[in-house]
Amino acid sequence: MAVSTAVAGGPKPSRRNIIAESSAESSAAVSPADSPRPSPSSTSLSSLSEMDIEPKPASYGKLIDTYGNEFSPPDYTIKDIRDAIPKHCFERSALKGYLYILRDIVYLSTTFAIFYNFNTPEYVSNVYVRGALWGVYTFLQGLFGTGLWVIAHECGHGAFSDSRLVNDITGWVLHSSLLVPYFSWQISHSKHHKATGNMERDMVFVPRTRDEQASRLGKLVHELSELAEDAPAFTLTMLIAQQLIGWPNYLLTNVTGHNYHEKQREGRGKGKHNGTGGGVNHFDPRSPLYEAKDAKLIALSDLGLILAGSALYFLGNKFGWSNLAVWYFVPYLWVNHWLVAITFLQHTDPTLPHYHTEEWNFVRGAAATIDRECGFIGRHLLHGIVETHVLHHYVSSIPFYNADEASDAIRPVMGKHYRSDTEGGFFGFIAAMYKSARMCQWVEPSAEATGQGKHILFFRNKNGLGTKPAKIAAQ
Repeated sequence: MAVSTAVAGGPKPSRRNIIAESSAESSAAVSPADSPRPSPSSTSLSSLSEMDIEPKPASYGKLIDTYGNEFSPPDYTIKDIRDAIPKHCFERSALKGYLYILRDIVYLSTTFAIFYNFNTPEYVSNVYVRGALWGVYTFLQGLFGTGLWVIAHECGHGAFSDSRLVNDITGWVLHSSLLVPYFSWQISHSKHHKATGNMERDMVFVPRTRDEQASRLGKLVHELSELAEDAPAFTLTMLIAQQLIGWPNYLLTNVTGHNYHEKQREGRGKGKHNGTGGGVNHFDPRSPLYEAKDAKLIALSDLGLILAGSALYFLGNKFGWSNLAVWYFVPYLWVNHWLVAITFLQHTDPTLPHYHTEEWNFVRGAAATIDRECGFIGRHLLHGIVETHVLHHYVSSIPFYNADEASDAIRPVMGKHYRSDTEGGFFGFIAAMYKSARMCQWVEPSAEATGQGKHILFFRNKNGLGTKPAKIAAQ
């Protein structure tokens, strides 16, 4: 499938042809109350008119993304986005949602029944062939499990039904069965949506700054542009590690989330930091990711994990732990892989900016995401989460089965600010992981940025790919 960053009905420029002219800020610095757990930082839908604030003069200089395209921040408003979406796209149906859940459960149970009954020595005599077929089983079950994960994610956003109770019960059951702390993740994920692309507040795949990258490498900041490139094998090794342990590591240590916990308004972040033993995780009600009022929900999330873990312990003792490893735990690793891959590629691309708080607002942050294409797997098994993510960041309460139509509606509004990379379908999606890992190592201001433009950051790398890092004189 061809790459498309075009406005519907217009010419289709290449992915690298994302030319941006200087524009003034005209959108609000907060998100509408689209999340399931509104906070004081939310803006009610009744006050959307406040989104149309008067433009202020901007002095950005020349902003250049990693591909060398000139960039400027979006100049439309959240009201423009919502007004463009047909009203029926906002309608949610619990019945339709449960039918999709039933479909995914049928996929899971039928696949298990087929392999359990027929991938046996009586039907498949060669042990190596049986092993290979069980490998196919784990891959398929990982996809089907990810589909259920996506529907639980819909519940967390209130996109499953009109009833919050139905959403939370359904999401809690589905996520707990996949060893995900439902309410804990729902709260932190809501904060991610309210601060997407914000270097100081985002909760997912916050890139390193140039200073942080230099510190990590034990180098001086001005040396980064002169360092030898990483070996491709090193990039691949780090990518595999990310895919294997990225999700549990995020839940346990908040890796890739922001590390400004001292600013937590209740003081729960004092002395706490990301990383092992830093006190920042998704399981402790005292974590700075949450507020005191969230404690019961965090405990309820933990209870769901205890119940799921107890069920798995019973099954392991009854049927054997090696069997359970194949039936559940290897597919669980596949689910983790897809979650990390999807999230990484939704927020990491050479075309995407990041913002310091001074220049961030909700409209800009939501546009700092990208749609991709995963073919039949993405659109059917993963419920379109890969292909309609930009729309999801603007209006997360739209159910996935209406997301394609709503995405088509907002593209003309976004114009040149809409990002997509659909080249190669499923295999292009996989290849994009490696490309983004090579090209997107840290963020820094453009070399010719001035004034407010220094608060808008773009990916750079030391691999000689795309726009080169800025030359900084030694101090």
